[in-house]
Amino acid sequence: MRVLMIGAGGVGDAAARIAAERDFFEAWVVADHDVSRAERTVAAASGRREGESRFRAAQVDASDAAAVEALVREVGATHVLNAVDPRFVVPIFEGTRAGGADYLDMAMSLSRRHPEEPYAKVGVKLGDEQFAQAGEWEADGRLALVGIGVEPGLSDVFARYAADHLFSEIDELGTRDGANLVIRDEDGNEVFAPGFSMWTIIEECLNPPVVWEKDRAGEPDGGWSTLPPFSEPEVFEFPEGIGPVECVHVEHEEVLLMPRWVDAKKVTFKYGLGEEMITILRTLHTLGLDRTEPVTVKGVEVSPRDVVAAVLPDPLTIGPRMEGKTCAGLWVTGTGKDGQPRRTYLYHVSDNADTMREYDAQCVVWQTAVNPVVALELLSSGAWSGAGVLGPEAFDAVPFLDLLAAPKPAGYGSPWGLEDR
Repeated sequence: MRVLMIGAGGVGDAAARIAAERDFFEAWVVADHDVSRAERTVAAASGRREGESRFRAAQVDASDAAAVEALVREVGATHVLNAVDPRFVVPIFEGTRAGGADYLDMAMSLSRRHPEEPYAKVGVKLGDEQFAQAGEWEADGRLALVGIGVEPGLSDVFARYAADHLFSEIDELGTRDGANLVIRDEDGNEVFAPGFSMWTIIEECLNPPVVWEKDRAGEPDGGWSTLPPFSEPEVFEFPEGIGPVECVHVEHEEVLLMPRWVDAKKVTFKYGLGEEMITILRTLHTLGLDRTEPVTVKGVEVSPRDVVAAVLPDPLTIGPRMEGKTCAGLWVTGTGKDGQPRRTYLYHVSDNADTMREYDAQCVVWQTAVNPVVALELLSSGAWSGAGVLGPEAFDAVPFLDLLAAPKPAGYGSPWGLEDR
């Protein structure tokens, strides 16, 4: 396996550091628009293992499908791992297929809200542009494994596991994400600094969130509908000391992926944003600073959202000032295999103290990055295989969960949990 990873930000950097411990690939090319960032990641990954020589850096314009195709061919990539913002999904996705490689991403092609009824009807859904090309990928015998981060990704693996091993009937698959993370400045004061791309946070949190309901599957929108941002707040109790966190509806890929492969009556996603983040997002929207369309400032065209993202700390750099844990998980309700009512939370917790000590990577990006590396290893071994555009739910969950949790060096030494409530 020869991997081309596009993106050397926080998640890409963490993925390379994790991959350096594994033996399943022969080459790992790190490409970024800024080759110095790629070189930094290559140095960090190579330094984790004596004699490591499988990593090298390259430059690429991720917005140019032809440039992606050319680099795929130049480096002889068998698999392309997309580790950049979702606005670049389509050119990387199309450039990968044109170059003759398989593809993985952690976020899917962007949605566009319904022009007349954005808070009731779906427009272009997350991933629609990719699923529209599923036939071409399948005809080529190529695999596009979409949404294989942590959320989406591990949460979707949990959905497959719950359906196959825990439940005979599922009422709701509800992804629930929460944390007790704190970031401090040099003086020890708590400050605002998102754990991952602010561009992506604005995109997913201010778009109309999507829900799916089986009893509406026969309607024109196929069971999917939308709500206003931050709808239906609920307090969810997160494990391992995180405690209660208020969660709200957010647009996310799980709701677009899970119903395609897992039988459930309802699918939702709720995120523990916190009052401060919600207030900031509402303010950005009121001021128009969430816009992606360029505006002219003193003769220079700039995207307001790009400016907001640029003035905040790089998620790659905040690890030393972060403390706490983040939890990604799936709340499943329904009927167990024994015919009795069951309510189960399947989850994975990442502690910043652990990921900084072991990988020099903050826990939010590390928790996202580990999952595509696990998936690549399963594809390399043949434990996972397929063709077309497939989500994580399309594969057997057990090999993934076993490899993730198994102690090193056989596995990744990152256990997941299950609580019946």
